Amino acid sequence: MIRTAARGLAATGVAMATVFATATAANAVPADKPRVLASFTQASATSYNSWASANSNRSAWSAYRFNWTTDYCTTSPDNPFGFPFKSACQRHDFGYRNYKEIGGFSANKARLDSAFHEDLKRVCNRYSGATRTSCHGLAWTYYQAVRAFG
Repeated sequence: MIRTAARGLAATGVAMATVFATATAANAVPADKPRVLASFTQASATSYNSWASANSNRSAWSAYRFNWTTDYCTTSPDNPFGFPFKSACQRHDFGYRNYKEIGGFSANKARLDSAFHEDLKRVCNRYSGATRTSCHGLAWTYYQAVRAFG
């Protein structure tokens, strides 16, 4: 009887271990999360477009458990003087929040800030003349603010 009980307990222990291992594997974040995060936070237009596509289809990226929350441009206007900076601010928040969560913020902050500046400049490049110049001035100001206070 003791052997039967011991076998039953052993089988239960194996079954429990299997359940926990399966639950852990099912809840595991893909090992390539840092690589994917890096690909979404580079200064290039291609990187921005990849992030924007993922942002519009977040459910496809749910296994990565990215932090998509944002306050956009924090206390600065999201669209100063009509320049649409909101998406650039949103991607910047995405980079900051996700690198903080994986412990890589300090090593990536300068690149995230540079990518933000490039996103803002791409917005400004849609304009011409004095409007473009004004937009670039605001982009520089936003960039300097995140470098100093972000």
